[in-house]
Amino acid sequence: MTKYIFVTGGVTSSLGKGIISASLAKLLQARGYSVTIQKFDPYINIDPGTLNPYEHGECFVTEDGAETDLDLGHYERFLNIPTSQANNITTGRIYQNVINKERQGEFLGKTVQVIPHITDEIKRNMRLLGESGNFDIVITELGGTVGDIESLPYIEAVRQFKWEVGSNNALVIHLTLIPFLAAAGELKTKPTQHSVKMLLEYGIQPDILVCRTEHHISQDIRKKIAQFCNVNLNAVIESIDASTIYDVPLLMLKEQLDRTVLSKLKLPLKNEPDLESWKDFLGRLKNPTAEVRIGLVGKYVELPDAYKSITESFIHAGAFNECKVRVECIHSEGITEENVKAKLGKLDGVLVAPGFGARGIEGKITAIKFIRENNIPFFGICLGMQCAVIEFGRNVLGLKHAHSTEMDENTEHAVISMMEEQKKVTLKGGTMRLGSYPCELKKGSKAYSIYGKSKITERHRHRYEFNNAFLKQYEAAGMIASGINPENNLVEIVELKNHPYFVASQFHPELKSTVANPHPLFVKFVAASLEHSKKKH
Repeated sequence: MTKYIFVTGGVTSSLGKGIISASLAKLLQARGYSVTIQKFDPYINIDPGTLNPYEHGECFVTEDGAETDLDLGHYERFLNIPTSQANNITTGRIYQNVINKERQGEFLGKTVQVIPHITDEIKRNMRLLGESGNFDIVITELGGTVGDIESLPYIEAVRQFKWEVGSNNALVIHLTLIPFLAAAGELKTKPTQHSVKMLLEYGIQPDILVCRTEHHISQDIRKKIAQFCNVNLNAVIESIDASTIYDVPLLMLKEQLDRTVLSKLKLPLKNEPDLESWKDFLGRLKNPTAEVRIGLVGKYVELPDAYKSITESFIHAGAFNECKVRVECIHSEGITEENVKAKLGKLDGVLVAPGFGARGIEGKITAIKFIRENNIPFFGICLGMQCAVIEFGRNVLGLKHAHSTEMDENTEHAVISMMEEQKKVTLKGGTMRLGSYPCELKKGSKAYSIYGKSKITERHRHRYEFNNAFLKQYEAAGMIASGINPENNLVEIVELKNHPYFVASQFHPELKSTVANPHPLFVKFVAASLEHSKKKH
């Protein structure tokens, strides 16, 4: 039977439930268990696809085209296995499913209520991955903080679920905060005690407490927490601040979190976790032999989580190249013809980020012109690619009004335009070109040499495309479409012939980069930036 682990959070949000879930899953996977992680989010949006990145960070897209929470990115980066639609559920989706059933008459005239109907639907979703037969252990991360009104139905569903499957088949890990009061010079356990007390009020006794802290927790404090929160002493786990999230699996191994979990679930330890390749990655990450400065030009740069997968991809690619990547975020709205040299001139490479809408678009185009003319390595993603196409059209082909119909519906030269099937779409959520699509690379192109093969698949999230009516004109002037979707001829990758490194993709390569498999486009871009940096000196 599949075993279930639930991860809840207390005291405050942003304690890192996603990283703890991913780290525990990594340790169990390294012991030979097949593990997956799912995230339950308490907001009423059906998915985060329509949320502004300032609200919720980036929207992570799975192979099967689900728009999901950014924590799923951590799950994939740590475990190196893809997630799917079933790995992220929101309150909106739960209620939508229940209301659809009610409209179809499935409840036989009964009053539809939070208990049992909503909690039953939550439990049904908790079981989906476990019943697939693919996993020994399913870890479920519950978003929000215990005590929030929004998360109550989830907590109640966990209580029922645990009672139904029995205590050997499900356990609850509660992640909590042990704050340090500088004035008193003490770590305080009271917030944790209150948080556990609240869980107990809801009928759940946590099995393991993971305590986030800035200072090491003494044995006395562990005893106090164990006693007041009614858990075993070995179930009080310290989670101290780490220099990188990739340290956390090793810290949890040291704290024996995986051993405690397996013993409570009555599962054999199997072998010691095989983490050699993980340690090798960390070794390269922490002992770089060189450094590059790469500019990230975007419009949501105030919030680091808005480009989470991109910055993590740079960490993977940097470690692969044994080089520290210093990512410098540059707000595209602030870039002008006058200051572009001062902002970008000293960088070793520039990535122009994805995004939606007209804000900051001219800054991106100005940046790309400077990069192209000064032979600085360039990498464009999604809207970054479209801006490269617009810039080339305006400044090389002389199409003065070149633009995307997303920004200017009536542009004379619509070099980027809406896909035909998108023109009929009226609903905003989940209606873009989403998920994994094939792409064929032209032999002899830079893209082909980067991937080392001609057939690839990559993940998408967009409505607008390169307008093929202009393709011949572009290719004659030196901008090559080196990656094409074989089914509908859409342009997936463009590159410049006479430039040391100028590659841009319509898809999102950052969504497939993991610790075990850094994405080749990032690896080669970092290598090109390193080369450029050496030439400068």
